[in-house]
Amino acid sequence: MKDPAFGVLLVLLLIVASILIYFLPALIARRRLHRNATAILVLNWFLGWTFLGWVIALIWAFTNDREN
Repeated sequence: MKDPAFGVLLVLLLIVASILIYFLPALIARRRLHRNATAILVLNWFLGWTFLGWVIALIWAFTNDREN
């Protein structure tokens, strides 16, 4: 018989991994000290569910526009 705790743990790990992947552009922008990190987060929050919005946020996060 399978342990139900394993299934719950697996579901929780998948949820956490999905959230991290979804917000990857915002996390990258924040880590790189991007000047528009907040705008990238907002774009990611509202349009990240569309693949195009997520890709645009990811590309924007990798641009060399820093506050330094």
